[in-house]
Amino acid sequence: MNINRYYIIITILALLIGGTLYLGRSTAESNRPISWGVTYSQDFAQKLGLDWRQTYLAILDDLKIKKIRLIARWPEIEPIENGFDWADLDWQVAQAAAQDVKIILAVGHKVPRWPECHQPDWVQDRRTALLEYIEAVVNHYKNNPAIEIWEVENEPFLPFGECPPLDIELLDEEIALVKELDQRPVLLTDSGELSIWVRAASRGDIFGTTMYRWVWNKYLGSYKYPIPPSFFRAKERLARLFVGREKPFIVIELQGEPWTHKQIYEISLQEQLELMPLAEFTDLIDYAKKTGFNEYYLWGVEWWYSLKTQYGHPEYWEYIKHLAESS
Repeated sequence: MNINRYYIIITILALLIGGTLYLGRSTAESNRPISWGVTYSQDFAQKLGLDWRQTYLAILDDLKIKKIRLIARWPEIEPIENGFDWADLDWQVAQAAAQDVKIILAVGHKVPRWPECHQPDWVQDRRTALLEYIEAVVNHYKNNPAIEIWEVENEPFLPFGECPPLDIELLDEEIALVKELDQRPVLLTDSGELSIWVRAASRGDIFGTTMYRWVWNKYLGSYKYPIPPSFFRAKERLARLFVGREKPFIVIELQGEPWTHKQIYEISLQEQLELMPLAEFTDLIDYAKKTGFNEYYLWGVEWWYSLKTQYGHPEYWEYIKHLAESS
């Protein structure tokens, strides 16, 4: 079966199940206690023309975010075989630790930001090199109390990005290796709209879903998912039938920047703001609150800082600053 058709069928089934389970039910209470975090990419900040250290310190000092997802990007950490450069990531971890900010550290071949899969040029035997790399990362950071959670791969079951086909046996080896090396929980993530979550949720100690409303497709262009907040609550209920009720479910990637056929740094400011006007940005946050999760990691912090410092549009940054202060 064509992979795109498969995911369309899965999405339709999930929608039907969600409609059946939650028809007529109210959304979650928006004023409940919620924890807000962000994902930060040094590489993406640099591609936006930002000083990546200044951007990172602004997240900690000005936004005062207390939860952050960082990325152990393989080509930067191990640019040559067995030649590790920890300096930049060590600095990020140390700055977070100094302000009691808790870290999810994403490690593996597929980690956040395009092209999703990141591999040094020297790699020939990916399986062996990847496992050795993950072991090095976990051993390097496992005694650091700021690391709260390990994320092993990013949306491994979603065929997105410039990536080879998923090797499930290798994924399971990666998870087992991390668990063998350290006792902290392992997070597995999956698509919020294009998956039923069971394969990822059953493997991790914590499950993280993405949550996007405005997406882009080469056939449809830019469009908004016609999905009510209760869709995510229904999917969680369905997944828990298979994985147990006690496992935490969080939103690991809540859309907070435009998604189009090009990267943000490849389109004009006008197009950026047309694709994600402030009203849609705030509506995304309101929508997310209604889905019923208690922990959300926002996606797009580098873009908000770029808008504020490079283009004179601080309103996105200030909105999140107020959101974090009020949580």
